[in-house]
Amino acid sequence: MSLEVAMKSIGFNMRSDRQKDDYYATPPEAVDALLSVESFEGGIFEPCCGEGHISKRLIEHGFDVESSDLVDRGYGTSRRDFLWEREKRDNIITNPPYAKMALLMAEHSQKIARYKTALLLKITFLEGVARAKFFKQHPPKRIWVFSKRMSLLKDGQSYKGGMMCLAWFVWETGSETAPKIGWLS
Repeated sequence: MSLEVAMKSIGFNMRSDRQKDDYYATPPEAVDALLSVESFEGGIFEPCCGEGHISKRLIEHGFDVESSDLVDRGYGTSRRDFLWEREKRDNIITNPPYAKMALLMAEHSQKIARYKTALLLKITFLEGVARAKFFKQHPPKRIWVFSKRMSLLKDGQSYKGGMMCLAWFVWETGSETAPKIGWLS
């Protein structure tokens, strides 16, 4: 099932100005910012790898990274939807498709991550009744908010516009403590 079909099946209406598969890649400075405040033990699974923007940066920092994506963009393994994954992974780091898919991916990550999950999300991910219920059950351990707005890479390439308030939401598997909020410059 394509991402577009999956999103429509859960009631999300794709805007015409959005990238077809909601492919907005992560600039390397966002990965560097995460690694400046978080450490990761073991391997990392990047289930929305696109062209490898996050994966390549993690590998440059010495991590063992498994990369996959629902859409084949020439990097990693093209495989079935992440939501069908059952194999446990040490850590999950990704920039998931936003809208309703981000919540589904955050929920599923809690089932298969042994240690940590780090998702790059809009700060507005904090809003909403369904997410409030999820946060009560699975509170993030830390939320690292970018001080400056960032522009993701549309179709993997820089483009003008799209400046957003983003944050790394980090869960430690099994943690039930209230989140700490910090800022990244």
